[in-house]
Amino acid sequence: MDIHTVDSADFSVEDVVKAHMEDLAIQERFGVVQLKYWVNVDAKTLFCLMEGPNKDACNEVHKQSHGNTACNIIEVFDDEFNLYLGEGKSVNDLAQYNSGEVDTGYRTILLLSITELSAKNGNFLIEIHKIIDQHSGTIIIGPSDEIMASFIFFSNSILSAKAIGKLLRAIPDNIEFNLTLGSGRPVDEKGDNLFEETKKKVQYLCSFGLKKSMYLDYESKILSDKERLSSKINTEDFKLVKIEDFAFSNKLFDILENIIDKPEFKSEDFNELLGLSKSQTYRKIKSLTGLAPNQIIQEFRLRKSLRYLKITDKTIAEIAFDLGFNSPTYFTKIFRKRFGITPTVFAKISKNI
Repeated sequence: MDIHTVDSADFSVEDVVKAHMEDLAIQERFGVVQLKYWVNVDAKTLFCLMEGPNKDACNEVHKQSHGNTACNIIEVFDDEFNLYLGEGKSVNDLAQYNSGEVDTGYRTILLLSITELSAKNGNFLIEIHKIIDQHSGTIIIGPSDEIMASFIFFSNSILSAKAIGKLLRAIPDNIEFNLTLGSGRPVDEKGDNLFEETKKKVQYLCSFGLKKSMYLDYESKILSDKERLSSKINTEDFKLVKIEDFAFSNKLFDILENIIDKPEFKSEDFNELLGLSKSQTYRKIKSLTGLAPNQIIQEFRLRKSLRYLKITDKTIAEIAFDLGFNSPTYFTKIFRKRFGITPTVFAKISKNI
């Protein structure tokens, strides 16, 4: 599958239809079969799904027929493709929603990260799956402590997210969650996977969010403004993250990943790595995460420890040292203060859920 970005001010669906016909006329020479294409006129992007012997052959069809070569081509597999883009229909290979409108290929991805701190919460996961299904979402396979779903329409995704948030906040026992909605295109100008940049966005924000927090990216807000039901949907429960904030979140995430096992790293070290003054670093981290720089380091390590305790058989001491804590006793103390239980108890609970 490829992506094309168009510079022409007069870009239209009719232009793409014509180019597609030109591709069809010569595709056999290169062993390529054009299967389906998606057009987003507002964003001036289009995406072509093809079968072919290799990327070069697929791109050569475009080059020889009309000269508009792809900005990027990725390999896709049936199972993954069908989860994100299998719905809807096509007319002469042009992707359409079931309503008959042109399908842009853009999707909204919901990522829900859940941590159970007790074993008394019942079958809420079943209820979450029902909510997603009721709002026409498609569950994407992921880790057991995360649920990812894809939605064609933003309005369905946010209604689903609000219902999930209401369900989880009503659970009396100790449970934490972070939920993020992010929208984007199936193929990016860089990358090798479907919805790669969009999935990165939601994963980064789920890693930073305060407990029981919900984030919404700016691309989703743009989509909401274009959908008829958007005016009836309240987004006040969500923190809106602007486009420029994502570059910062990516850099912050990479720094935290790289220093997680380094106890000598201090919050002041962020300043140089981020290229900001002390006050700028504080403001930007606080605005994005709700935490001060020293707090985000500890929170990131504690969040990581939850996963380590759940999926590994390492001792508490080993996990503490792996995550940059000098003392297992101190790690246990702040873990209990943060989550209300000891690491040992959490490990037992999580392995029995």
